[in-house]
Amino acid sequence: MFGRTSSLTGGNRSAQCRVRAGAVIMAVLLCAAVSANVGCKKQEQKAAKERAVNVRVWTAESRSLRPFVESVGTLKPYDEVVVSSELDGILKTIYVDEGSPVTRSQLIAEIKETDYRLAVEQAAAALKQTEAALANAKLEHQRKEALYREELVTKQQFDDIVARLALTQGDVERAKAGLDLAKERLTKTKIFAPMAGSVKEKKVTPGDYIRNGTFLVSIIRTDLLKLAFSVPEKDVGSLREGQDILFTVDSFPGREFRGKVKTLYPNLEEKTRSLLVEAQVVNHGGSLKPGFFARVTLYTGPAKDTVIVPITALLYDNSTTKLFAVEGDRAKERAVKIGRKYGEFMEIAEGLKAKETVVTVGQSNLMEGVLVNVAR
Repeated sequence: MFGRTSSLTGGNRSAQCRVRAGAVIMAVLLCAAVSANVGCKKQEQKAAKERAVNVRVWTAESRSLRPFVESVGTLKPYDEVVVSSELDGILKTIYVDEGSPVTRSQLIAEIKETDYRLAVEQAAAALKQTEAALANAKLEHQRKEALYREELVTKQQFDDIVARLALTQGDVERAKAGLDLAKERLTKTKIFAPMAGSVKEKKVTPGDYIRNGTFLVSIIRTDLLKLAFSVPEKDVGSLREGQDILFTVDSFPGREFRGKVKTLYPNLEEKTRSLLVEAQVVNHGGSLKPGFFARVTLYTGPAKDTVIVPITALLYDNSTTKLFAVEGDRAKERAVKIGRKYGEFMEIAEGLKAKETVVTVGQSNLMEGVLVNVAR
């Protein structure tokens, strides 16, 4: 009995040992599997971090560029004058039409002069009459003066002739002034151009009855033009009279025209916070027309060496402007200070040097130190 029991007990212990050994082995294998899995994940994460970001790049350049301001504007006549009548009367003839070129002092219209010629004749006759009266008054004054010396006439009688002589002299002066005025009015029946230019508008036709101040024609000067445009408040400090401008118009694609700043207005427009500027343009050949829309480039200083990058390289984060430079195979974030815009390029005033490589495509996917692959 005891022997069999002992034998059974020994068998149980052996089985238990085998179970324990199996459990230990399973635990070891499980730990190994977990460790292997963790290791794989770390390797995968490391591989993911090292995955290169594809980018395109551009090499920063230093160019000799003139600072400028861009704007749009309108061409205007350099001068414009409205020619009006200074007399009442019937318009006899008008010699110009819209678009007619005129020279200074050219005859452009006539008013019927019959009434004004008659007025001259009447004034001339009145002058002769007063001159005759003056001659008689002078003779009588001489006689009365001689008699007064001899005390043959009273002082009152002599004073009367002196007064009449003075009045007659005044009548003569008034008659002369009347004749001069009549002649002047007669000359104004012919109306002349006050300046050279072209007729912009004609308001009357022959046979119209016109009054003093009636609008006849308007004349504009086109050999010189004004180019009016606005400059933002931030650029006003760099403006000076005499600065050069270039501009283009749609009517002559590919052709550039030149001018110089002539007038800086004394106040800013409150709504737009901009300053009105006028440039003087010499209109060679008369090809430019008042009213043309113009795209203006105003140069505000001499040329200087400027580091530039494409505008597409820049990123904006609130008040900070940045870009990514490429050093070796890594992206390096740079905070930069920008200057003026030059077409598709931007001046980098601080934070970047010429010949450094900057990312122009793909920078939104970059962070500091990220591995990059430059696309060719």
